[in-house]
Amino acid sequence: MLDSWGKTNLQKTKNALPLTSVESKSQTIVRVKNVKIGGNEAIVIAGPCSVESREQVVSTALAICESGASMLRGGAYKPRTSPYDFQGLGVEGLKLLREAGDISGLPIITEVMSEEETEIVCDFADMLQVGARNMQNFALLRKLSKTNKPILLKRGASATIKEWLAAAEYLLHGGNENVVLCERGIKTFDNSLRNTLDLASVALAKELTHLPVIVDPSHATGKRSLISATAKAAIAVGADGVIVEVHPTPEIALSDSAQQLTFRGFAELMENLQSPLKRIYVNQELAVCV
Repeated sequence: MLDSWGKTNLQKTKNALPLTSVESKSQTIVRVKNVKIGGNEAIVIAGPCSVESREQVVSTALAICESGASMLRGGAYKPRTSPYDFQGLGVEGLKLLREAGDISGLPIITEVMSEEETEIVCDFADMLQVGARNMQNFALLRKLSKTNKPILLKRGASATIKEWLAAAEYLLHGGNENVVLCERGIKTFDNSLRNTLDLASVALAKELTHLPVIVDPSHATGKRSLISATAKAAIAVGADGVIVEVHPTPEIALSDSAQQLTFRGFAELMENLQSPLKRIYVNQELAVCV
């Protein structure tokens, strides 16, 4: 039996993240224009890693729209490990992404990297992405909590699930209730793939929180051939959607070429997501009917 001290501290632990807790409210559905994230249907967000040109982003938007995507993604500001890598087109990239979204009729999502860029990104984007590197940029989270834009919060590459949810708590605490969590792979001892896709975190996050959860298999694997299978696994484990990278000619992409799908590859992914999972064999001779 717990004493009064134990009860008090148990209560504190239980309510450490009161706003994200599933106990605080029923399932949240985040609306991005006409798109609903959460609920009974999973959505697919797709587009290039980086906006490179008008032809590239518009053709991608039309192709993914034709295959059934719900939203268009694309990076205008790119956080890169090396200062010598392509950093994005900035404001010009935002304009091109907005134009592609308007032409295709798809809402757009793009990453905001700093407090200074928040207002200009809000002028163009329908949804803002907080990248893995910025998950614990608390000044940025406080800034974004005051906007009226839905937020996609990616899990940090080395973040625990509790830290991920605590970052979401910052956004909700500041007043922005339209938050979607995104599992995008974590760093482990295994370097066979770009990251390790933690599907168990998706199931646990769905159990702990009322927020929608989606998965990014592109960054989680870094390998084009694995994206379709891992996207399907994400939906099977309960994800509310997936976000994948698509490029007209991935081999010449200015960033993340190995993990971007071709238009044909994206169409095949959409078909695969619609097909049923394998049937489970049941030994009828030994099965007991209750």
